Amino acid sequence: MNAIVALCHFCELHGPRTLFCTEVLHSPLPQGASSGDISGQNEQAEEEEGGIQMSSRIRSHSPAEGASADSSSPGPKKSDMCEGCRSLAGGHPGYVSHDKETSIKYVSHQHPNHPQLFSIVRQACVRSLSCEVCPGREGPIFFGDEQHGFVFSHTFFIKDSLARGFQRWYSIITIMMDRIYLINSWPFLLGKIRGIIDELQGKALKVFEAEQYGCPQRAQRMNTAFTPFLHQRNGNAARSLTSLTNDENLWACLHTSFAWLLKACGSRLTEKLLEGAPTEDTLVQMEKLADLKEESEGWDGSEEEEKPPSQPDVVEGQELSKCSPETSLMPDCNSWNVAHRRLSVFRSLRHMRQVLGASAFRMLAWHVLMGNQVIWKARDMDLVQSAFDVLRTMLPVGCVRIIPYSDQYEEAYRCNFLGLSPHVQIPSHILSSEFAVLVEVRSATRSSLYPALFDDEQSLNKYEFVVTSGSPVAADRVGPTILNKIEAALTNQNLSVDVVDQCLVCLKEEWMNKVKVLFKFTKVDSRPKEDTQKLLSILGAAEEDNVKLLKFWMTGLSKTYKSHLMSTVRSPTSSESRN
Repeated sequence: MNAIVALCHFCELHGPRTLFCTEVLHSPLPQGASSGDISGQNEQAEEEEGGIQMSSRIRSHSPAEGASADSSSPGPKKSDMCEGCRSLAGGHPGYVSHDKETSIKYVSHQHPNHPQLFSIVRQACVRSLSCEVCPGREGPIFFGDEQHGFVFSHTFFIKDSLARGFQRWYSIITIMMDRIYLINSWPFLLGKIRGIIDELQGKALKVFEAEQYGCPQRAQRMNTAFTPFLHQRNGNAARSLTSLTNDENLWACLHTSFAWLLKACGSRLTEKLLEGAPTEDTLVQMEKLADLKEESEGWDGSEEEEKPPSQPDVVEGQELSKCSPETSLMPDCNSWNVAHRRLSVFRSLRHMRQVLGASAFRMLAWHVLMGNQVIWKARDMDLVQSAFDVLRTMLPVGCVRIIPYSDQYEEAYRCNFLGLSPHVQIPSHILSSEFAVLVEVRSATRSSLYPALFDDEQSLNKYEFVVTSGSPVAADRVGPTILNKIEAALTNQNLSVDVVDQCLVCLKEEWMNKVKVLFKFTKVDSRPKEDTQKLLSILGAAEEDNVKLLKFWMTGLSKTYKSHLMSTVRSPTSSESRN
């Protein structure tokens, strides 16, 4: 967490003063810092706690410690400080903790070395002990602005038998520039800082009670009630926090607590990129995975029934690769097929358009978008599966039903993508139907080689692709709007294949949103046909091909979305609001 935690004190002679602060460094130590250990002084052995390694390191003395009188350096002069205003003794190197996990350093000293940070901490210290105080002068408060940062401040009192009112005023402040992050961390900071304060107050209370028991100050002050006030102030001002708590290791303990506080507060909240509600494709895929999981659980403990060889598997929204009878006896046939996969495959829609030609591709794409059955006849299974993998990208996942390869014809209600071997006979009514398109992959003659192919695609030169349908798409036919946009993207050579893929995703989402509106308008609200026509005009889908496309894509809506709409309509609150 990019923040600074500081302990502040209100001195009776010098006003608000910063006693001790811990900051986060993502770069090497500040100017004057070094990784060398102190020699001849009280070195603190390196110790690990919670993934943080702490040690004392050499650091140039700040003016607050009396090592320099340079007026350009931040910090008050030595003459402006007393024992109550000073935490680390002159020549003390400060404390540095190294977080091994993130390579972040937590540095503690009396004042930040950077002039701008010193100014920010100084202003926050003054405000926390003067004007920005909660009722009772003890407790948490939040203040700040965009220029000087935002501050979480917790003021408290420490018992002192020699101070006016037998107590001194302190505060622990947390400064950072991210207002939302600091506000969200309020409960965490309040609990942890409150624990630090309770420990300090407990130690000081023991010292206070021991001093009062040995030499009560109240009676002594009553006897000197007429002593000049300034004389009393000068006698009671200089007393450090270490003497008030009788803890020589106080600053090392505070460094450990502040460093852990910064690390823990930065780890408990993380930012996540939210991309909105899940798409229909995502919902359909989740539903299919749930169905597969239920089926697998139902099969546990029971024998699986063998499927008839004449019923090929139907794959909805996913790819299925089968082994031929000749290779099924070989172990790990799937991996063998992948290792020996041929190069005669389609890589993208643009590649397929180049191979088939513009007119044949448009006819094929039109049937795909309309939901008609697409039949491929070829010997090469890999070629057929690659064609289906490319064509399915134009449809929502819920509209895809694939039988990759079969030895017999399957009806359109079972699949809209069907791969057949060359010897399979297709019924004549299917060949003449306007709701089916056939792509025959034949051995190419020398005169029919495709000049549009590149040199590295010679593997497809041996094939000839014949696209036929009972309802050929005329060249001058407008077609669905999404088809025209897809062709525009494919013909734009300035767009890479990855960019075209993203265009397809956006186009599908755009038209799936129109499908959702039409579904709720017609199936849920049961509006009349006149209103439906008006809605289609508003959606820009009043043409015949667009209407057919919307009706087919409506079958790809997820069960989650449909059940959500139906439950919303059936709820009494929704019916009352519509009335």
